[in-house]
Amino acid sequence: QDYFTDENRVLKKDPQQDYHLEYAMENSTHTILAFSRELHTCDTNDKSITESTVRVIWAYHHKDMGEAGQNYHGSNRGTKSLRLLNPEKEEVLSASLPYFDLTNKDVPVPDKDTTYWCQMFKIPVQHEKHHVTKVEPLIQKGHENLVHHILLYQCSSNLNDSVLDYGHECYHPNMPDSFLTCETVIFAWAIGGEGFTYPPHVGLSIGTAADPQFVLMEVHYDNPSYTEGLIDNSGLRLIYTPVIRKYDAGVIEAGLWVSLFHNIPPGMPEFVSEGHCTLECLEEALGAERPSGIHVFAVLLHAHLAGRAIRMRHFHNGEEQKLLAYDDEFDFNFQEFQYLKEERTILPGDNLITECHYSTVDRIRMTWVRKVLM
Repeated sequence: QDYFTDENRVLKKDPQQDYHLEYAMENSTHTILAFSRELHTCDTNDKSITESTVRVIWAYHHKDMGEAGQNYHGSNRGTKSLRLLNPEKEEVLSASLPYFDLTNKDVPVPDKDTTYWCQMFKIPVQHEKHHVTKVEPLIQKGHENLVHHILLYQCSSNLNDSVLDYGHECYHPNMPDSFLTCETVIFAWAIGGEGFTYPPHVGLSIGTAADPQFVLMEVHYDNPSYTEGLIDNSGLRLIYTPVIRKYDAGVIEAGLWVSLFHNIPPGMPEFVSEGHCTLECLEEALGAERPSGIHVFAVLLHAHLAGRAIRMRHFHNGEEQKLLAYDDEFDFNFQEFQYLKEERTILPGDNLITECHYSTVDRIRMTWVRKVLM
């Protein structure tokens, strides 16, 4: 039955029954309930289902609900963030496809709030073009809340193997000069995300002279409790195929660059900032190489703890198009790629605006912002 709850957590039967049981199954280990509901029910007791993140709250008791009301669930409860309308990844990859891992080796995580660790890697030699079809996070067990995000940058092809011998804290005065040649992001993963599967007609190209030979992996460690003695071996697994796909994949970054000039005052229930990828920006970025535009098939919205909502706005010929991507219920611990239902073409001369909403109502000090959209 369709129930709702009030501020006192009391369950009440909804006079407008919008949930409909499709089937149910129970065995010695599982109870499965499949139900359907309209996305927008026009019922004030129901929450509309959109493309934003939703928190699914669940609880159960070993006895069915009686006439006297629900039985208290005790510890049989939990919550999970989901994006119910995110299209399913339909392609099933062969388990026999080759792969290689890019993982840190015994990185000592400092006992401080935030650390960015950079390590150089060399892509295994391929004598002809291949396509990466999937990238999976390899997060060390127990470090799921420590590893906040991982970025993979393409570096200069003029480097040699001597750069592979060491890792170093990123953006540090003593950071190796070779790290400064790594500017183009080719992949991104964030906390709570699963593996990313490219569409069947798209792959990340490796193996040609123009493809990355050396890559820099940047791992952001989030250690707000200042835990000492942490050693991490997390990274990424890249699965690839010799069967070439129609299109090569790339990454476009939009948002606000990390800057001390971008900050949020404390005690703000809502604070909005915008990052503009202007007409001139996209004209220069796409005009020569991609005059026919690029096709966006997925978006990763990324923010930190103060983030509450993110919207990616798209303008063409001065007119605003449908939102490219959005999440009005942003969850720091669930930063998953949004696969677009239909690819969106972005042309030279278009505008992109990354609109970020923050809340610092529980903070007493200034917040310096780090955010980007991939």
